[in-house]
Amino acid sequence: MQEHHHHQHDHGSLFEPAPGTSVSAPAAAVDKAKDPICGMLVDKSTPLRSERNGRTYYFCSTGCLHTFESPERELKSMKQRVTLAMSGVLALALLRAGAYVALATGASLLSWAPVSSLPWFTWGMWLFILVTPVQFIGGWGFYKGAWVALCTRSINMDFLIALGTSAAYGYSVIALFAPGLLPMQAGRHDVYFETSAVIIAFVLLGKYMEEIIKTKSSAAVRRLLDLRPALAHVVRDGREQDIAAEQVMAGEILVVRPGEKIPADGTVLEGASTVDESMLTGESMPSDKRVGDTLTGGTLNQAGVLKLQATRVGADTALAQIIKLVEEAQASTAKIQRIADRVTGYFVPSVVTVAVLALIGWTLAGNFSQGLMAFIAVLIISCPCALGVATPAALMVGVGKGADDGILIRGGEVLERAEQLTTVVFDKTGTITRGEPAVTDIVVLDGSDENTLLALAAGVESGSEHPLGRAIVMAARQRMLTLPAVSNINNSTGQGIQGMSDGRLVRLGNRRLFTAAKIPLAAADAKLAALEADGKTAMLVARDQTLLGLIAVADTLKPEVPEAIRALRARKIEVVLLTGDNHRTAQVIAAQAGIERVQAEVLPHEKADVIRHLQNERKVVAMVGDGVNDAPALATADIGIAIGSGSDVAKETGSIILIRNDVRDVVTSIRLSQATMRKIRQNLFWAFFYNVIGVPVAAFGLLNPMIAGAAMAMSSLSVIVNSSLLKQSKLQD
Repeated sequence: MQEHHHHQHDHGSLFEPAPGTSVSAPAAAVDKAKDPICGMLVDKSTPLRSERNGRTYYFCSTGCLHTFESPERELKSMKQRVTLAMSGVLALALLRAGAYVALATGASLLSWAPVSSLPWFTWGMWLFILVTPVQFIGGWGFYKGAWVALCTRSINMDFLIALGTSAAYGYSVIALFAPGLLPMQAGRHDVYFETSAVIIAFVLLGKYMEEIIKTKSSAAVRRLLDLRPALAHVVRDGREQDIAAEQVMAGEILVVRPGEKIPADGTVLEGASTVDESMLTGESMPSDKRVGDTLTGGTLNQAGVLKLQATRVGADTALAQIIKLVEEAQASTAKIQRIADRVTGYFVPSVVTVAVLALIGWTLAGNFSQGLMAFIAVLIISCPCALGVATPAALMVGVGKGADDGILIRGGEVLERAEQLTTVVFDKTGTITRGEPAVTDIVVLDGSDENTLLALAAGVESGSEHPLGRAIVMAARQRMLTLPAVSNINNSTGQGIQGMSDGRLVRLGNRRLFTAAKIPLAAADAKLAALEADGKTAMLVARDQTLLGLIAVADTLKPEVPEAIRALRARKIEVVLLTGDNHRTAQVIAAQAGIERVQAEVLPHEKADVIRHLQNERKVVAMVGDGVNDAPALATADIGIAIGSGSDVAKETGSIILIRNDVRDVVTSIRLSQATMRKIRQNLFWAFFYNVIGVPVAAFGLLNPMIAGAAMAMSSLSVIVNSSLLKQSKLQD
């Protein structure tokens, strides 16, 4: 293992203390930074640092630095150790199977060899040869971690693993090569090499999975960085030239063409267009931009050419702030402290103390041999096989069951927090709504029929890339309508579209377009107001100067959402709707879903603040979202739940991923987390049950190491069987 796994981590907050609180930290604390890998506070004078995107990161060890700079290399190193350990265990299993087959057939395992002339080539020697590389190469990281734990006086799981496997391995080596040193008759087959190898292999596999999670977490920030455009068209000395986007300076004039990303935050000086801000805001509707409107770096210009003046560049842009929020939220979240680690902090010193006291006690009683036997037996019975399996076994079964139900649990920390969950916050667009507009209402005013009106509107919009236009065309196609030929199409940004059909001018748009054309709207006013009051976007349709009707488009609620909200409220969990949309639309959607508490018109960088505000109310909060703008909130929340169809960044930031894009799985994931946590606690009970019974018996000299090994195997078996019962848990109503 690398050094960064074994420090006594400091999980202090990265954020400033709340007003009115006092902090009695030393003055030197201001010169410290948090290691982004392990979370340990590091002096900024350390040479272990790395600069990325204008920000300096500080590290406590070369291991943390290497993991940050090259996570793939660290993952490859871990994979090699896991492969070595698992290969050793597989070889042991095959050897054991071969021995059983040989015994069953009455044959000697090495009948072909002159065994009498090879006194060292025994069953124990086979195990010694296979296990030694696993013990000292595969398990080297545990020894390093145990040493660091001793140096920092914080005994951890690494110390327990190193102690237990070393006791089993050391006893086995003595029994194999120098059995006379033992206070009992030990045959060379009475060894525990296999126990040591299996422990190391299983725990290494669990740590390898944790490394994969770390790599995924760092990838989330890299995806955010990828939203930044590489080039910018800047006007200098009256000429347009291409420069790297990070070289843009505040106040410079930039040109952005259709299909290009906006390189910096700024204000429109010339032109009009629609801008897709969904990668930042999560909202499916593009925004109309005209002179004087603000633009956000990283968003996509869709229609016209824009000339803007850069107002915020580099680390000051909205995208850079989102990246910073994600990094800080991830770094300030305490890493999972497994129950086994917490309990073994007391258990390991107690076991070592009991073993030493047993040795001293028997020695003072005049029986050193019995004391040595008791010492070894106590260490064997306390070997952490069941403790090492207790959490990973339940996690593997729980994660497997979740995958079958379309739920991925990314980190163990969500399990501990799920039981105390009091509040679930839902993003609107793409989470509880479909995330794309659809035609909801067609109102005919001229006496014709809906299909005629829809076909005429779809004909005008047939070549449009605007989401509202695509929704109308899609509705016409679903009805299998024949669209009329339309020519001379003219798009008026922010107003609508018009074109010629059969020699007559067809218009489709909002009030501004029709007011400019002096088309009377009195017949549509009441219906238009009603549709807009329902949070829908209503578009007027006219031929020449005659108003034909209205077509309403809206982002509609997913049909399964009300059921999910009812299930959460039945579990006494508060539900909150969080959106950047306007209050009117948010209230309409909330009413349809059955959500009472609404936070609307929340800017992307403010979503994490809303989560913190809820946490300050002593609530344990889960955030459910799908957009890049949800990433900071997902990372800040106690439990981040990402919708599978959402952006990659949101999925990688969330600790739970819903593959099926079904919000009912939010309830299922909570139940699964709670069920898995219960299994972990039960497993730990059974793991310690054998130790609580076995350690005193061993200390009094009533248990030899062989029986201790059998008891240890029994505890592991009970843990595995109990974990497998999780598959039978009912998670859905």
